[in-house]
Amino acid sequence: MSSYSFEIGDEAPQASDALLRMNRMYRWQRHIYDATRRYYLLGCDRMIANLHAAAGAHVLEIGCGTGRNLVHAARRYPQALFFGIDVSTEMLTSAMSAIACTDLADRIRLAHADATSANPQILFAVAGFDEVMISYSLSMIPEWHHVLEGAVRLLRPGGRLHVVDFGDLERLPALRAPLLRWLAMFGVTPRDALAQELSALALASGADLRFERPFRGYAHYAVLTLPEGRGRP
Repeated sequence: MSSYSFEIGDEAPQASDALLRMNRMYRWQRHIYDATRRYYLLGCDRMIANLHAAAGAHVLEIGCGTGRNLVHAARRYPQALFFGIDVSTEMLTSAMSAIACTDLADRIRLAHADATSANPQILFAVAGFDEVMISYSLSMIPEWHHVLEGAVRLLRPGGRLHVVDFGDLERLPALRAPLLRWLAMFGVTPRDALAQELSALALASGADLRFERPFRGYAHYAVLTLPEGRGRP
């Protein structure tokens, strides 16, 4: 494993629209991101607690941001190896700093990459991942369908994809309109079709899908598990 630096791979976006947009948004926000987002990015700790990261497991986070989830997961699963990609170099700088303040640098690698086009297997020279996490990133990626499809292809047989993101607030109707207006200021659009998209991917790959709407529908939480002994679709 490399130290707490991130790598610019051949597939990293060079001045792409996504890179510029995310860097503009997070250039200053990244300094207070973890302190403020914990109050409304619900379900991240549950996702980490549900990982099956045994000794030697390879765990990837797509859209790793400040590295908060990677650090928490690496502490919880001390024998697993962790990898993260993000399109924002600003956020990766924060992630690098966060990892540098821990003793986890030998178990966490970062790479600058666009989730819609990059191949983490090439970036990290890893054949496949046992667990893939996507936390509150799909709602910021216009081509989120492609990200989900790519994430399933990255899984080893028996591997699991974990997704947590904003839900449809089905049991919080009074909150829905003001929350959507507020999220739109940050380029965030809840993916109401997430359940249908994951169901289609599960059917195509023979995977098991568990989909929940915790916190009165505030969040969507899903775990897609590929069958053992079956290759990726």
